Amino acid sequence: MDKKQARLKRAIKLRSKIKKIGATRLSIHKSGQHIYAQVISDDGRSTLASASTTQADIKASLKSTSNMEAAAEVGKIIAQRALAAGITEVAFDRSGFKYHGRVKALADAAREAGLKF
Repeated sequence: MDKKQARLKRAIKLRSKIKKIGATRLSIHKSGQHIYAQVISDDGRSTLASASTTQADIKASLKSTSNMEAAAEVGKIIAQRALAAGITEVAFDRSGFKYHGRVKALADAAREAGLKF
């Protein structure tokens, strides 16, 4: 099993647990250059809010799109957009990524901005 397969296996386990409780989820994805976050409805059919370092308004305020500061900024903005859409509580779907570094920075910033996990 290579690194990607292990991540996807963790993601499947995590998503099945989230599906059982039927919660709205904050799903993230990270690449080498960017980080993306979406708030997805409990049925999984629609995206209620999104933010990423590829968006022009976010990218303009960042020095780099691939560091922990950028992840924290995306976390803050996704929380603001989710709260504006009326969502206060979510389940954190880290897409199989380990909870450290940019993933942790995004989660902590979203919590500080008022989103409950």
